[in-house]
Amino acid sequence: MSFYNQKVVLITGGNGVLGSSIANHFSSLGAKIGILGRTESTVQKTVDNLNNKGGTAIALIADVLNRNDLEKACKKLLSKWEKIDILINAAGGNLKEATIMPDDSFFDMSEDAFSKVMHLNLLGTVLPSQVFGKYLIKEGNSCILNISSMAAQLPLTGIVGYSASKAAIDNFTKWLAVELCSKYGKRIRVNAIAPGFFISKQNKTLLLKRNGNLTDRGTTIISQTPMRRFGKPEELNGVVEWICSDAASFVTGIVVPIDGGFSAFSGV
Repeated sequence: MSFYNQKVVLITGGNGVLGSSIANHFSSLGAKIGILGRTESTVQKTVDNLNNKGGTAIALIADVLNRNDLEKACKKLLSKWEKIDILINAAGGNLKEATIMPDDSFFDMSEDAFSKVMHLNLLGTVLPSQVFGKYLIKEGNSCILNISSMAAQLPLTGIVGYSASKAAIDNFTKWLAVELCSKYGKRIRVNAIAPGFFISKQNKTLLLKRNGNLTDRGTTIISQTPMRRFGKPEELNGVVEWICSDAASFVTGIVVPIDGGFSAFSGV
């Protein structure tokens, strides 16, 4: 029997490209899936897809930056399944206004845009960890998985807000791992994965031209990636399955790169 059979897995941003791939994988292993997101149509579409495949999933409509929304979603999840075993904080993103393009100046960047990106990625991980974590620790053998980025370890030109916020995710992951393990039980773990470059709606125009060819930025990224390609969403799933399971029972406070070798390559 799968470790994940009847486990309750909550995925914020589970209606996104990477989050929905993880949701499909865990559902295929027998987990019960809570998909949390702001956009009801895409959340419900993801849930319907899982249920139509024989899985068990529910829609939780909430903004990860709204504590009241999260509390209501938590109440709904607990009334349905009475527990939470795994929290995956996959909600996040970037804003064009917090990106410094080649012809832009850092000195003209909007403070508000920078703040919004920091809030979305960092506070959008902290708040769900607070709201759902209170119930997750009651299970005793549970984990939180955050989503970092290659931009945390090797800040990328242009995306100043996103890089800073993901670096903060790395630090928060390590801090929370120590906090929860020290105070609430040795079997409560917190880790993160750091995806390399995967095509999504947010970065597609930065990496690919309309004809499908690489942009200059896309070409640079591929040249720095030893595997010479972008990642596929399903290529996250093996690591995520491992790190959330008892196979990784002595693993906490780490950030795992899933990047085709990008972080290992010096460029020479």
